Amino acid sequence: MQSEHPIAVRGLDHIVLRVADLDAMIAFYGEVLGCRVERRLDEIGLVQLRAGHSLIDLVPVDSQLGREGGAAPGVGGRNLDHLCLRVEPFDEAAIRRHLASHGVPAGPVESRYGAEGDGPSIYLLDPERNMVELKGAPYAR
Repeated sequence: MQSEHPIAVRGLDHIVLRVADLDAMIAFYGEVLGCRVERRLDEIGLVQLRAGHSLIDLVPVDSQLGREGGAAPGVGGRNLDHLCLRVEPFDEAAIRRHLASHGVPAGPVESRYGAEGDGPSIYLLDPERNMVELKGAPYAR
């Protein structure tokens, strides 16, 4: 009998795009694609738009969060900050053991907001150095 994989991806929770023109991106995703603004944290530079069961996060490159990501999108910089996969169950010990068995280091588990609310998440890098977030179920309210 085959055992269950310790990281069971349920879907895409959110994707984070680093943007040079926030207003144009909000207009495109809002007016063209119909994704409404769900949450804004202007003090750090984050706009979250609802995309079905997922979120599209927009981070201006000149904001607090955007500056942490390096160069602006273009030849010398990327516009993808990270992608987030919703996993269930979120068993930190099993996830860490599995990642370690593949030589993949992971950061600390922290509470972060996602498409379903605040819940546990952990960051790691793929082989091309793209940031991947594994996100568990939201905390019970």
